Amino acid sequence: MIRSLLLRRGAIGLLILWLVSVVVFGAIHLLPENAAQLMLGHSEELPGTLKVIESQMGLNLPVPVQYWHWLRGLVTFHWGTSLVSQTSVAAVVKARLLNSSILALFSTVIMTPIAIVIGAYTATRSGKATDGVTSVVTLLVSAVPQFVLGILLIFFFATNVFHFLPAASIVNPSEPIWSQLKVTVLPVLTLVIAGLPYPIRFVRAGMIDVLQSDYVRMARLKGLPERYVLMHHALRNAIAPMIQVVALNFIQLVGGVVLVETVFSYPGLGLVLIQSVNARDLPMVQTIVVLLAFFVVVGNLLTDLAVILVTPRLRARI
Repeated sequence: MIRSLLLRRGAIGLLILWLVSVVVFGAIHLLPENAAQLMLGHSEELPGTLKVIESQMGLNLPVPVQYWHWLRGLVTFHWGTSLVSQTSVAAVVKARLLNSSILALFSTVIMTPIAIVIGAYTATRSGKATDGVTSVVTLLVSAVPQFVLGILLIFFFATNVFHFLPAASIVNPSEPIWSQLKVTVLPVLTLVIAGLPYPIRFVRAGMIDVLQSDYVRMARLKGLPERYVLMHHALRNAIAPMIQVVALNFIQLVGGVVLVETVFSYPGLGLVLIQSVNARDLPMVQTIVVLLAFFVVVGNLLTDLAVILVTPRLRARI
């Protein structure tokens, strides 16, 4: 039954990715200039040059045929050539994906336990001053845009107050990123602070629901110590919301890295996407947008599976 569920969710995920590809491809073709015109720029070329380049790039074919060729290349990892750098899109994405993965991994590893601890603690203090202060702080933090948090962190830790962290994440391309972890501190800190409010609220709501359940009340009526009740009854049965916290963090990071990498000039997928949009590097933009959508869809699919596996009630319904 789990296999059939995975097949259904996988089919839905593929449908979503296909719709994303259609929207991205359609949006690109609504632009006033195509890739060949952008490549030539405003230089005065021979009259037939544009048509030759369009023919080489397949832009003279009907739009459905162009979409089929692009989609087939996307699936087979033939992502084309960047209009700006004239290098393989796949090579650029591969190099930058590792850098972005480092940010996402560090942010998730740091953010998740903090969100679980604070959310679980505030749930046990529901209605008290600690819970109220935490709610206000998380509300204030969630109202501050990520790029503003990044600028504030640069102000405090890199320029005006302290000077022990780099303001810009300038990476030496000849060395692996894990040997230059100092440049990741401020981007990771920005992502963690910006991403904490929603997971904290999520865990808090889940824990409050569990603490009001019958089996927790029964455990308390038996006279079990409160710490034992929390650790062995409440937290154990709140695993599903905690797994969803990890997924929520990941989904937020997919969008958050775009802004954060731009603020800190960190060489990841987000920065490449912004630069490609500004330079109208269409093959690069198309590939990165679909790739980010792929990560979100796969993350949601794995989360649904994990939640079902750890929740007996959901497994019984399958």
